[in-house]
Amino acid sequence: MNIKKIARIRRATKFRKNLKKFKIIRLSIHRTSRHIYAQIISINNKILVTASTLEKKIKKKLTYTGNIKAAIFIGNKIANRSIKKGILNISFDRSGFKYHGRIQALADAARKTGLNF
Repeated sequence: MNIKKIARIRRATKFRKNLKKFKIIRLSIHRTSRHIYAQIISINNKILVTASTLEKKIKKKLTYTGNIKAAIFIGNKIANRSIKKGILNISFDRSGFKYHGRIQALADAARKTGLNF
């Protein structure tokens, strides 16, 4: 495995261990060069809400799915879906990725739409 990937997974594992201890619902993010995925996961690791650039309706609205514009769209979509389910307070799990670029854009969009973290 790549050294950068090992470091990212180590950072993510440390953070998730703390979330388990405090029993907090989390917004987990994963990104690749082409797509971005967001999931709201409960305390017992059940997926409550999802949004990604692989969904057909979302893919049609975007010209390219691996940029900041797509991340903002996914941030708004995940926030709207979670608010409909009554989930407002969460913790942001960046999955070990650095907090800049698409990760930051998704988080800011979700905050502006109404999620608290």
